[in-house]
Amino acid sequence: MTEKLKVARERIDTLDQQIQQLISDRAKVAQAIAHIKQDAGDVGDFYRPSREAEVLRKVMARNEGPLTNETIARLMREIMSACLSLESPLTVAYLGPEGTYTQAAVNKHFGNAVRTRPLAAIDEIFRDVEAGNSDYGVVPIENSSEGVVSYTLDLFTASPLRICGEVTLSIHHHLLSDLDGVEGIKQVLAHPQSLAQCRNWLQNRLPAAEQVPVPSNADAARRVAKHTGEGWAAIAGKAAAELYGLNIAAANIEDHADNTTRFLIIGRQNTQPTDNDMTSFVCSARSGSDRPGALYELLKPFSEAGVNMTRIESRPSRRGNWNYNFFIDVVGHADDEPLASTFKQVAKNADFFKVLGSYPRAPIV
Repeated sequence: MTEKLKVARERIDTLDQQIQQLISDRAKVAQAIAHIKQDAGDVGDFYRPSREAEVLRKVMARNEGPLTNETIARLMREIMSACLSLESPLTVAYLGPEGTYTQAAVNKHFGNAVRTRPLAAIDEIFRDVEAGNSDYGVVPIENSSEGVVSYTLDLFTASPLRICGEVTLSIHHHLLSDLDGVEGIKQVLAHPQSLAQCRNWLQNRLPAAEQVPVPSNADAARRVAKHTGEGWAAIAGKAAAELYGLNIAAANIEDHADNTTRFLIIGRQNTQPTDNDMTSFVCSARSGSDRPGALYELLKPFSEAGVNMTRIESRPSRRGNWNYNFFIDVVGHADDEPLASTFKQVAKNADFFKVLGSYPRAPIV
């Protein structure tokens, strides 16, 4: 060992000790904050989406490298998650079983120190959080190539839950099997959205294989693991391959390399403004949305106020034929101007109007 290498390693050891001490100091302060809140009568969970978003933004803003913003944010998220577990351990429901992309979204947003509850369906996640069995839930809302998850939108109409945050996740699909390659694969199991996201690859590489839709990709991997030697394969992520002991017969089979899914964090609390927020709401036009100019009249106040609208989706309202709910995302917090005044105008002109939640915009990492 050269003298330079020895000095460098000793420097690493010293820095490790300092980092460990600082993390312990942070954890002690987190415990002190918990006691302060409890003495003040705050007995709820201590997770504050606005505060978490503020911390992560500051972490990335002062990052000087060589680690990327994504890496720095992930490291800080885990420290925050561990410290929060000392204050008030969180339980988060997600679309299971273990190994789904939704679980990966949970870990990205909350860190690995939370308790997780895998559930079989999106509506079960809503009910679980409404009943108080879980503090929060994570549900998929849209994919960059396949669009919105309509079922999630419909559940928001009647649910008392609020959108507390969002998280985006780069999705890389792998073909998992007990085989080493694609030869011999007779059927492919996956969530319908994933089958659609890999449509071209499947048609080109496995045109004769039967495509079998299942509730989740992790469920697909679990089924394939139980049917080895039968020519089954699943579309899922690397975590599912490791969890269920499957080979990656083909990697990155998604049709679009920038394939991304957006997830929403649902809970029972309102989130405080952060100066970088998004608000989601649902509304329907008075006298039916099929009337000429009805949608224009409903949304005109946003244009007049200079509010940026980033997404709009229509869904049948089930209050009559050809009557639609419009699910809309706008930039800003519902408590801040000009959005607060604009919402008052829209609510007066709407047959149905409901703010689903204001929340910090997901960091671009």
